[in-house]
Amino acid sequence: MTFSRLLLALAVIVAGSGSGRAASTPPTPLTAEEQRLIAAVEAGKDDFGSALGQAVQIDSATENLAGVRQLGELFARQLAELGFETRFVPLPTSTGRAGHLVAEHRGTKGQRVLLIGHLDTVYPGANFKRDGDLVTGSGVADMKGGDIVMIHALRALHRAGLLADTRITVIMNGDEEAVGLPSELCRRELLDAAKHSDLALAFESAIGNTGTVGRRSYAGWTLEVQGATGHSGGIFSAAVGSGAVFETARILQGFYEQLRQLDGVTINPALIAGGAEAELTRTGGTVAGKANIIAQRTLVRGDLRCLSAAQLAEARARMEAVVAQHLPRTSAVLTFLDDAYPPMDATPQNYALLAQLDQASRDLGYAEITAFDPRGRGAGDIAFVSPPLPGLDGLGLGGAGEHTTHETASIARAPELVKRTALLIYRLTR
Repeated sequence: MTFSRLLLALAVIVAGSGSGRAASTPPTPLTAEEQRLIAAVEAGKDDFGSALGQAVQIDSATENLAGVRQLGELFARQLAELGFETRFVPLPTSTGRAGHLVAEHRGTKGQRVLLIGHLDTVYPGANFKRDGDLVTGSGVADMKGGDIVMIHALRALHRAGLLADTRITVIMNGDEEAVGLPSELCRRELLDAAKHSDLALAFESAIGNTGTVGRRSYAGWTLEVQGATGHSGGIFSAAVGSGAVFETARILQGFYEQLRQLDGVTINPALIAGGAEAELTRTGGTVAGKANIIAQRTLVRGDLRCLSAAQLAEARARMEAVVAQHLPRTSAVLTFLDDAYPPMDATPQNYALLAQLDQASRDLGYAEITAFDPRGRGAGDIAFVSPPLPGLDGLGLGGAGEHTTHETASIARAPELVKRTALLIYRLTR
């Protein structure tokens, strides 16, 4: 980091991370090398749409293990052309996940930069369509579009002769949309890469002219409620009590009242199954019973999202306290699942990275970049490594309809995103 950029980073820390704005300095002229880099982006900008289409046409839904690996192999070939050493690291069959792409560019110059993407999508792909600058298909925004922004920025650095001797590691996980278990095993490559990196940049969708300095955590949970069953005419009696469904309703209302008091916390009971018999899986369930039978069993599955580890601990304690107050003749067990994503705390170091992105944007003649409110961002892989690493997310191709079958994006802004990313990586690796 140059002395001027160090002063800029310190200015951000002094200004305070709560403002959501990077400290601004006047735009500075690009150096000759930086101008050559931007010219390289311009020369390859027309290839973005076809590269994205090629990636989206590969169905890489998380559970499609062959498709995830095929996409990893495509990106591995592209990165190998730039001088990266690449490998696909398979995960054990027991995890039900394909594995991850790891690519390393070895050198001695500048900071060690970790670039994070992912290969998988929520819904099946092979559905790419383009109408001018508008593209549709699984992953156009989340996050094959971001992966292409990353690769095109690295390609521009290579074409401009500015990638040589840099220290860059690329990790593209194959199970970001539904992390394999145990998560410690399925994030081992990412965690190992972080040990040999100085900072992390991630390529989830850009949201307007913002960067992501913080993300909320994700924790899955289940609730199993038991009650006495019998003829519905006996409900509320001393013999049968209140039944499993009323106890479940009481608990969920308690969660609602307690957790809404915590700023930035959300809880979503996504799936509920209740009756004389009930079963629930990750994506569905079955029930059996009749209107005149008191429900004996209720199952609930949901998620919990928080801004910090301390807030997560507070939320869990409040949930457990609610569950402990049973209605007559009922019992309940609350379980937190081993699929948690930690929060990405909005640290001063992250704001310092944001300031560098903002400076790059304004030096290029683009808009000021401010911090996106962490309350509006879900969990992401960067949170496994930031903290402790300084980290910045939201560098990818923005879009709409993510996690739906109607995912869309515009590639009109892709050259801007690639230029900004390429310039940021260049400055970080001097």
